[in-house]
Parts: sequence; C-alpha cells; structure tokens
Amino acid sequence: MRRALLLVLCVVLSGCSAASDPAATEDGAVPATVAATPAAPETNPAIGALFLDGTHFCTASVVHSAPGDLLLTAAHCLHDGEGGEYATGISFAPGYHDGVAPYGYWEVSDPQVPDGWADSSDPDLDVGFATARQAGTTKTLESVTGANTLLTGGGFDHPITLTGYPDEREAPVVCHGTSAQADTYQMRVACPGFTTGTSGGPWVVDPDPKTGLGTVVGVIGGYLYGGDDPDTSYSSYFDTDVATLYRKMDTRG
Repeated sequence: MRRALLLVLCVVLSGCSAASDPAATEDGAVPATVAATPAAPETNPAIGALFLDGTHFCTASVVHSAPGDLLLTAAHCLHDGEGGEYATGISFAPGYHDGVAPYGYWEVSDPQVPDGWADSSDPDLDVGFATARQAGTTKTLESVTGANTLLTGGGFDHPITLTGYPDEREAPVVCHGTSAQADTYQMRVACPGFTTGTSGGPWVVDPDPKTGLGTVVGVIGGYLYGGDDPDTSYSSYFDTDVATLYRKMDTRG
C-alpha cells in the first residue's frame, strides 16, 4: 500500500479500514502493459521526488500555473487526512536520480488539499497542490524545469506514461499503460513495480518525446492510497473539485 505520511498514523490509531476493491465491480479487466523500467537521468525534469528529513517518500510534478511554482501530488503526501494536519519541512528535487538533484532542492510551502480529504480522507479526493521556491534565485521552478498541463473532466481511458520514485530506489521507474475506470471517481492502470514512494506520481498523456512534458490526468493515490498491489495503481478522478483547487492556486497574488 503506497502510504506515505499516513503509514505511522494508521498503525498507531488502527484507523485505516479496508475498502472493497473498486476493480471488483468492473466488468473489464485491468489493461495489460509492459514492465516498468528505470528512467534515464534526462527523463521529464518536471517530475521529481519529495523529501522529508533527508529521505524521499513521495513523488510530485510541476504543473503549469501563472506564478510558475506549482506542484501536483497526492493529498496524502501533504496532509494526514481526517484528524490530521499538513506536513512541514518538505522539499522537492526535480529530475532527481542516483543521489543527484540536478536542479537543486526547492522548499515546498502552502500545501492545499480538498476539504473532503482534510475532513474525512475521502479517497476520491486524494489530490493536492503546493508551491515550490528556491532560496537565492529569482527564477521560477517552471522556468527551470518546464511544466505539464492539467486536464480535468477528461474521461478515464487514456494512454499514459506513469513515473514514480520507489522508496528503495534512487531513480524513478517509468511505465507506459492505458488507464481505465475503476469506480465512479477512481481510475486504475496496470504498471508493475510501483511500490511505496511512488504516490503522487503523474499520469501523463501525450508526452513530448524530447522533454517528456505532456498533460496530467491523474496521480498515484485514491483507492488504498494508490493501491495495495505494486502492479496496479489508482488515481482519484480529476473532477470539478480538483479544477476548483487548481484555479485557487493558479490565481494566487
């Protein structure tokens, strides 16, 4: 189960109940796909690892915004959910690989998650945004790494490129698959090797072959914090709640 900040909380409180698998209600099978492969260092610089206390624990990506500093990840990477609070002290390393942060570390601040996640850990709203800035530079994150665009209300079926940073690796894994509907507000994709730490990894449609940048339609999260099987990942569907939160972050200032 790709829990991040919530893992310790759930153990202490014994408060994480198992939900029925949304895939079990689907008539169609999970689409087959190829195996995940390690990403080359030059892969999509807008995707990186989130760090806390010197260890990477989740994945995030840069999405286009007017301020040029917006990150997209899973809500559970930023907030404990029901009865919890926002995490502090997080940093973002875009393009991180093999212990190297080629664009440096960026301080993560102003995290925002939907009310439904903060109030009740609603798995259909496991999506979060935050800002990222770097001391000593006037450049925006987006001007350094580029950015993916965000698509909401775009349907469930997409050929996607999925990227995430497993806890046990110092480089991301990448998989190409086809997303499908798993429940009313849940998506899923068959991609092996996406273990703990890949939460927040973006589901990118039509990536540019040179830059890797494209359109994000999901992030690993949602059902069971992204799933309890490393070979099948889930995402909350990007609906009007996500669009509203994005607009709030995009129009800051």
